[in-house]
Amino acid sequence: MISIDGSIIIQIVNFIFLIWALNIILYKPIRNVLLQRKERVADFEQSIEASRRDVEEKDEAFSLGIKEAKAKGLKEKESLLQVASEEERKIIEKINEKAQADIANVRVKIAEDAESARKSLQQEIDTFADAIAQKILGRAV
Repeated sequence: MISIDGSIIIQIVNFIFLIWALNIILYKPIRNVLLQRKERVADFEQSIEASRRDVEEKDEAFSLGIKEAKAKGLKEKESLLQVASEEERKIIEKINEKAQADIANVRVKIAEDAESARKSLQQEIDTFADAIAQKILGRAV
């Protein structure tokens, strides 16, 4: 049978001493290491979250920059197209003016040539009329 005597008190004191010694030697260092690791993991998580936010901000800024660059490029393209079409219109106007002037010069030249030919033919009409009359009548007129 079990008898309760003074040895139980020694066992209780031994158990409490063992718990105290294990706490100081084993459990506290392990808890400290776990606490340090938990703090380090929390720091890493904060660093990761800050890096993620920074990356998102930079990505948004990059996307916004690309959109602005595209918009600026389109505006510049439209501006250049407008300038080019204006330049084209001016060149076409110059060509049309030159063509109209050339046509007017050619018409004047043709009118002068026609008048010159008419005058020379007018002078020779009598000669031609006499020659035709001689051929038709077969004798001198």
